[in-house]
Amino acid sequence: MWRGKKVLLGVTGSIAAYKTTFLTRLLIKAGAEVKVVLSPAARDFVTPLTLATLSKNPVLWEYFDSEDDSGTWNNHVELALWADLIIIAPATSNTLGKMVSGTCDNLLLGVYMSAKCPIYFAPAMDLDMYRHPATRENIQKLQSFGHHFIPAGKGELASGLEGEGRMAEPEEIIAFVEEDMNIRSPLKGKKILINAGPTHEAIDPVRFIGNHSSGKMGVALAEQASALGAQVFLVLGPGSARPGDSTIEVHDVVSADEMNEACQEIFTNMDIAILSAAVADYKPAKKADQKIKKSGDNLEILLVENPDILRGLGERKSDGQVLVGFALETQNAVPNAIQKLHKKNCDLIVLNTPSEKGSGFGYDTNEVILIGRDEKTHTLELKSKSEIAKEILDHICNHLLA
Repeated sequence: MWRGKKVLLGVTGSIAAYKTTFLTRLLIKAGAEVKVVLSPAARDFVTPLTLATLSKNPVLWEYFDSEDDSGTWNNHVELALWADLIIIAPATSNTLGKMVSGTCDNLLLGVYMSAKCPIYFAPAMDLDMYRHPATRENIQKLQSFGHHFIPAGKGELASGLEGEGRMAEPEEIIAFVEEDMNIRSPLKGKKILINAGPTHEAIDPVRFIGNHSSGKMGVALAEQASALGAQVFLVLGPGSARPGDSTIEVHDVVSADEMNEACQEIFTNMDIAILSAAVADYKPAKKADQKIKKSGDNLEILLVENPDILRGLGERKSDGQVLVGFALETQNAVPNAIQKLHKKNCDLIVLNTPSEKGSGFGYDTNEVILIGRDEKTHTLELKSKSEIAKEILDHICNHLLA
């Protein structure tokens, strides 16, 4: 579920800060992208170089470098909006109090005050500080803000006392966030059919009609949906992309007929179907049993239409099912996509217009337009296909799920 997640790790001035090196490593290993912001005091306990090396991103702790005369600065708002979630670990008593009061005297607190994403905090302090009524009240207040409290553990503390106050172990923090995000995910328990990649329509045993689709967009959708707790069934054509998530149930197909058969069979019990595959519109009327030899004459191949998988599912769609189609258009793009939306009984069309470099077949990035039944358009600017997939799923969750 961490694959492609953008995690901002906030580290404050506690001896437990050393554990953030292990936490950063676990997040990166799980597939997350991590940026670390330190409070000024945190640098007394863990070095920026260590965390920068592990996170593969610069570590920040101030709004601007006083020795840099160029005027560049670290934009706390951009950092907050970049993050899918923020984990503040360790969270000292001092930082908890500032988060509650709105005190904003360092970069980390500026990021916190600007955040719109889920925020998790893992306190670390001595036993008496952790038990103090002010700390308890601050924790309760932060929970009332909608933030997620990761309880401290028991054990030997830096003061030599035994008891509560130890920051949760990195593995415990990871497990806590995973469980919490799965419970809260609107896709938790949903069944989703996704088709992806090209189809190959055989001319003879060695030749076929196909297209340049890699399947990357559909695979990104499958991985993001799985990360959000959905049970994903991926009908995958012979492209180059394959999911790295072993929980995704992959049905490998080659031709449009095979893809149609698999989609029709799976669709009945689905909550959502997202048809992103680049299915060939036509196939040879007859496949030659043997390789066609070159004769010096022109070769004519009679083509017949393939089944329209999207239309077929649209005709079968029942109340409560969500159907999302993809359209690739090179002219009159939006009107053609709207026509397809209504004709095929879709709830949403994702329009590809591969006129800009970096979008369309084969790229790791994409730029699409979302069109709903109300015919309103929403453009997703050029970004990674993983990010596009997440935004498409967010749109489905926010606008199409009851």
